[in-house]
Amino acid sequence: MMLEQYKVVFAHLDTAISVSILSEETGRRYDIAIPDVSGPTKLLLQDVKDELIGAARLPTIVATNVHEQEEVQRTVGALVDKSLKQHVPSVPPETRKLLVLYVVNEMTGLGDIEYLMQDPNLEEIVVPAAREAVMVFHKKHGWLTTNLRIASEEQVQNYAAIIARKVGRDVSVLHPILDARLTTGDRANAVLYPIANKGNTLTIRKFARDPWTFVDFIKNGTCTAKVFALLWIAIQYEMNVLFSGGTASGKTSMLNVCMPFVPPNQRLISIEDTRELQLPTYLFWEPLVTRIANPEGKGEVNMLDLLVTSLRMRPDRIILGEVRRGDHATVLFEAMHTGHSVYATVHADNAQETINRLVNPPISIPANLLEAVHINVVMFRDRRKGLRRVFQVAEFVSENDAGVQRVKPNLLYRYTAAEDAIVKHGESMSIMEKLCQHLGCTLKEIQKELVEREAIITWLAKRDFSGVDRIATIMQVYYATPQRVVDAATKDLDPNEFAR
Repeated sequence: MMLEQYKVVFAHLDTAISVSILSEETGRRYDIAIPDVSGPTKLLLQDVKDELIGAARLPTIVATNVHEQEEVQRTVGALVDKSLKQHVPSVPPETRKLLVLYVVNEMTGLGDIEYLMQDPNLEEIVVPAAREAVMVFHKKHGWLTTNLRIASEEQVQNYAAIIARKVGRDVSVLHPILDARLTTGDRANAVLYPIANKGNTLTIRKFARDPWTFVDFIKNGTCTAKVFALLWIAIQYEMNVLFSGGTASGKTSMLNVCMPFVPPNQRLISIEDTRELQLPTYLFWEPLVTRIANPEGKGEVNMLDLLVTSLRMRPDRIILGEVRRGDHATVLFEAMHTGHSVYATVHADNAQETINRLVNPPISIPANLLEAVHINVVMFRDRRKGLRRVFQVAEFVSENDAGVQRVKPNLLYRYTAAEDAIVKHGESMSIMEKLCQHLGCTLKEIQKELVEREAIITWLAKRDFSGVDRIATIMQVYYATPQRVVDAATKDLDPNEFAR
C-alpha cells in the first residue's frame, strides 16, 4: 500500500527522482527510483569518466562547503552532458539527465547514497553492511528499509576513505573508526570490519542545509518567545549556559540557534570532535576540531589541548561541543571563573540529572564550581510523536546542608506533555539579581528589556522571517541601534527592510 509519494530534486542538475513510502507485511519501505544502469551502459559511462580524467578537464577546486560542492557538480555535470551528446546523440534528454546524475554522483560523491543525501525528509542514513539494505530515518515515518544496497564491502570502505581524505583523516585497519564532517555540513561515522562484525558500516546524520533559527523553533513548538528572550539577555550579558538532553534531543541545535544572540564584536571559539555548529558569517568565530593520532601514534590534538589553547587566543566566548570527561569540565569551569562566557552540551535528561552527571564520576566537578552555570536548558525528544521540545529551563542555586555545600536546580520553565506547552514554573532566585548587579540597573529595567526582546522575537516569528543570515542581519542592526529594531517590532514593519 502506498503511504506517501514525493520528488527529491537535484537543483544543481535540474533533475528530480521519485520517492515512494510503501507499507508491506514486513513493515514500511523507502523506495527511491534511481536510474537502472545496465552493464553495457556502465561501460559507456566508464569510458566517459576515463575520457574526462585523461583530458584533465575536471575542476580542480576542493569543495569546503555545500555551495562549492554544488558548483563542482554543476561543472562536472556540464562536461558529462557534453560528452554523452557526442557519444550517444540519440539518447532522449530526460534519459541523458539521469545518466549525467549517475556519473556525477559516482565522480564527486558517494554513488547511490547521494540520492538519499538530497532528500530533506531524512535525518539519518545507515549502511549496516554491503549485504544488507541501506536504512534511513524519515522525519515522518521513522526507520525505514530502502531498496538500495551497496555492491561490496570494498565499496563501503571506499566511501569511508573518500570522506576521510576530504577532512585530512585516515580510516584503515589501524584506524577503523572515523568521525568526520562532510562538505554539506552533515556528520559521518564509519566503522570497518572486524570492529563492525557484520561488515563495514557507514552512518550519516543529516543536518538542515539552512540552519535552524529561533523563528523555526517557535513555529514548530520547540521553544517559546519568552524562553528565547531570557536566553537572549543572558547570552548578550555574558552568562554561562549549559544545554542538556538525551541523544538526538536537539541540544546542539538549540545551542546553534542561540548563538546569533552573541554581540558581533566579541570573539567566539568553538571546540568539537566533529564540527556541527553553523554560525552566522558576521560573528567573529574560530571553529576548532580535534585530530586523531597518525599510525605512529603522533599528531593527536584532543579536546583538552584545544580547550587550553583557546584560553590563550583571547576569546570572549568559548563553545564546547560536549562535556564528557573530568579534565574537560575542570578547564571549562575554570574558564567560567576567569571571566570567559561558556556554552556547552552534556548528556542528561533533566536539570537535576545534569547536576548529578557533573558532580559524580567520571566528570566529578566540585559542587562549588557549578555556581558559575547561570542557566541550564534541557531538551526532550518524544520519539512516539517525533517532537523535540525544551523540557526544562533552570538556574543552579547553592545551599548549605549540614555544612556540606550542595547545588540544586530552580526550575523557571517546564514542558507539559498533556498540553504540549512550555509553561512558567517559578521565579528566578539568582539570574535577575546577577543581571542587576553586573549591569547596574533595576529589576524593572531588566523586565522591560525582556518584554522588548520577546516582542522582537514574536514579530519575526509572526512575519515568518527565518534563515540564519537574515536573522543575523536583524541582530547586527539591533546591537548597533536597538531602538530602531524595537520600534519596527512595535509597529509591525516589514523586517525585510533590514535585510536589503
